Amino acid sequence: MAKAPASSSETALAERLPPTEAKGSVNLRIEADTRRLIDDAAALLGKTRTEFMVETARRQAIDVLLDRRLFRLDPDGYDAFMHALDNPPAPGPKLRALMRRAPAWRT
Repeated sequence: MAKAPASSSETALAERLPPTEAKGSVNLRIEADTRRLIDDAAALLGKTRTEFMVETARRQAIDVLLDRRLFRLDPDGYDAFMHALDNPPAPGPKLRALMRRAPAWRT
């Protein structure tokens, strides 16, 4: 079965991930009904249980990571966001104290 081409977001994320040296294993304990459900879905796609689970988990992981990196705004929201970036509030005492502290990796 031909593999669908990766989306540009998947490709961009994959390019930033360090290459793996060797395959590892993940052991899961799941209910029999859940296992049958996964097996049925995998069979419909012509995949093994492992292929199905790895591809599905990988796709979900990418979505979760992208949700934390990419957001969309309507034009008014974008303008407000850009205004906030261009006009940050003056530093307060907490920010000044934070900037004077030595980072944890240097102590």
